[in-house]
Amino acid sequence: MQNRALPAIAAVAALLILGATPAWAQQKTLIVAAYGGSWEQTLRKFVIPDFEAKHAVKIEYVAGNSTDTLAKLQAQKANQVIDVAIVDDGPMYQAIQLGFCAKIEGLAKDELYEAAKFKDDKAVAVGQTGTGFMINTKVFKDKGWAIPSSWNDLKDPRYRKVLVIPPINNTYGLYTLMMFARIGGGGEKSIEPGFRAMKDEVNPNVLVYEPSPGKMTELFQSGQALIAVWGTGRVQAFANTGFPVDFIYPKEGAPILLASACPVAKASVNALAHEFIKTMISSDVQTVLAKEMGNGPVNKNVDVNMAELKMAPVGERAKLIITPDWDAINANREEWTKRWNREVER
Repeated sequence: MQNRALPAIAAVAALLILGATPAWAQQKTLIVAAYGGSWEQTLRKFVIPDFEAKHAVKIEYVAGNSTDTLAKLQAQKANQVIDVAIVDDGPMYQAIQLGFCAKIEGLAKDELYEAAKFKDDKAVAVGQTGTGFMINTKVFKDKGWAIPSSWNDLKDPRYRKVLVIPPINNTYGLYTLMMFARIGGGGEKSIEPGFRAMKDEVNPNVLVYEPSPGKMTELFQSGQALIAVWGTGRVQAFANTGFPVDFIYPKEGAPILLASACPVAKASVNALAHEFIKTMISSDVQTVLAKEMGNGPVNKNVDVNMAELKMAPVGERAKLIITPDWDAINANREEWTKRWNREVER
């Protein structure tokens, strides 16, 4: 028995030495770093299985917020592990500037809205979200509370310890600071009014600065939180579960958040990284993201009148969208984060 096995073992060893690994001994892998919560659930259910079957690849999904993913890219810059990064547009501009993104090959730009396109095709938006308020509609009705209509309403004492805002390393928290700076006469280039409002008038109402989408929904389900700063896609996905929440566009405007994807630059860019990104912006997947999460589509061929997009920044609601000055933000974000941790979220 042992003698008959020796030739087979020798043959396999020879193949390995020569680099001709047999099919059963190799496994193509694509590492995708993207959001957790409803994003992860939707991609795992509707996108990843089909992609894996079509391309004979195993996708490893690394869940995390945008700044976590950017930090991983920075830490691994000498030997990048991630193949596809999906992050918010602000961190994506940083990733491009730092040389972490390769050009997307074969991008069908004619099918995309202009807002979805990045310079030199180093990235592309895969979803559009407006930033505003999520409220528990049942509790608001039971209490007879007026529906908030302004960012300044977050200062209302009735919201004491029932308000949740993501921290500044999350785009929704950053946008909250930015909007209070704008309302106070400043803006991305003059952030002081934002810090003043957050420290003195908003912070007393905050139950917790929560970055996790899962924990955000848990706080609402347990009745601890009644109002939050969040995005249209997240709120729509939560509402789709049957929980009584709605999204409110503040009258001063709702900053746009573009979930964006790029193939990670490395000595040998994984060819399937380009294919995965093109799959994400296809009309089929964009329709899924709209129906399951309420994400504003980036592909022109998707019907924006579907009921599932009733919260999304499309149609008349698009007029309330604000586009941040990311050059100014990214130049100061590290300093703002340190200050936020010292003065706001203590």
